[in-house]
Amino acid sequence: MDTLMKYIARIFRCSILYRNEVLAHEGLNGYQHTYIIKICNHPGISQEQLARMIYVNKSTVTRQLALLEQSGFVTRKPGSADKRTMLVYPTQKALDVFPKVKAASQAWNDALTEGLSGEERGWLFSRLSLLMERAEAEAAQTHEGRDMQ
Repeated sequence: MDTLMKYIARIFRCSILYRNEVLAHEGLNGYQHTYIIKICNHPGISQEQLARMIYVNKSTVTRQLALLEQSGFVTRKPGSADKRTMLVYPTQKALDVFPKVKAASQAWNDALTEGLSGEERGWLFSRLSLLMERAEAEAAQTHEGRDMQ
């Protein structure tokens, strides 16, 4: 039986393989692409905010940030109000690679939508946006229910 998740998961896994290949010479893997984009767009974001923004658990963020920090892409500093809160900043290395990371995203989007008219692309993105909003609402509702137990 075909399910929506079959298609979404396959596209996601293929995108990771693509980014692994395209960004390897920059010292990044396919998963770190999202972190670079979010951290460069939101310097000083907390690890907790980052986890919520990209819909992964805090331990995953901590592991990926440790790798990015070891590679010289980010620095982490304790927050001034709460020393337990770690704030994440891009280094110059991250800022230098940022345009290449965005270009890789654009190239992937272009490859997937090649041959679609502007109208078809608009329709596709509006439907995907709707599905994303529903997924976020469902995940938030599930997460809130878990927190209440």
